[in-house]
Amino acid sequence: MIKNKTIFITGGAGFIANTLIKYYISDNKIVVYDNFHRDTLTSSDVSKHPNLKIIKGDVLNLAALTAAMKGSDIVIHAAGIAGIDTVIKNPVRTMQVNMIGTANALEAAHANGIKERFIDFSTSEVFGSMAFKSSETDSTVSGSAGEARWTYAVSKLAGEHLAHAYFKQFQLPVVTVRPFNVYGPGQTGEGAIQIFIKKALKNEDIHIDGDGSQIRAWCFVDDFVDCLIRCVENPKAIGESFNIGNARAVITILGLAQLVCRVLKSDSKILHDAPLSADIAIRIPSVEKTKDVLDFKAKVDLEEGVLRTAEWMKTL
Repeated sequence: MIKNKTIFITGGAGFIANTLIKYYISDNKIVVYDNFHRDTLTSSDVSKHPNLKIIKGDVLNLAALTAAMKGSDIVIHAAGIAGIDTVIKNPVRTMQVNMIGTANALEAAHANGIKERFIDFSTSEVFGSMAFKSSETDSTVSGSAGEARWTYAVSKLAGEHLAHAYFKQFQLPVVTVRPFNVYGPGQTGEGAIQIFIKKALKNEDIHIDGDGSQIRAWCFVDDFVDCLIRCVENPKAIGESFNIGNARAVITILGLAQLVCRVLKSDSKILHDAPLSADIAIRIPSVEKTKDVLDFKAKVDLEEGVLRTAEWMKTL
């Protein structure tokens, strides 16, 4: 475990970052750089920790980002626009934040001489609408131009290419992570599990886009962060991309809604709505590389993850 380092986290107020901060904060200095559009941090039990420094800022401001990053050893670039509703409503900002924001974070890291690690958050959506046991070397798909769904994937993929260009040209110690449907306590935004649990706890109707046959693999946040820590600390990770997910926790969206209702003993009705946008039919990662290179295997199965997330949501 690393100690006495300065870890700089863009998007540090988010729920994945918050889980990571809890792991590292006792023995390291954490600098959070975030515009607080989504905020798990303020209500967290680490928000007043003496090792935490909070800088309210935007990744689109290169000068401010570069100055804030000064003196850091490790950069976790988790800032980004996410959530299909947001992407459809704000496609220009999605592209700007995910592409230009990533370009700025990489340039700031290069200017500050970051030597230990730069973690770039990409997305599982780079594999397109049919991602069955996708491995890190599978072809990425950008989708049809003008289709809102792919704005997000293309913006993340551009950032991923640029990150690896910085590794090859400037030896910036880049690692790309592609999260596959991360959920759990602290989640804010538009995640399906979070929405289903919130409705189920109140016995309210649960709405599903389309027929619910879309297949997903769900990764509990503690498992994701376990793998993320290995990306930060294992030298074998540098210059690599990793699909991070739980290939055991596979279920259709309709099946997920039914599981949530069953596990939480809810009387919610499940209703079907028209599809919101071009959807992902199947999204399941191959997890062989994380196992072989990082010795990582997800531990939390879906029912346990739903229960743990529901217990947290009851406290809100």
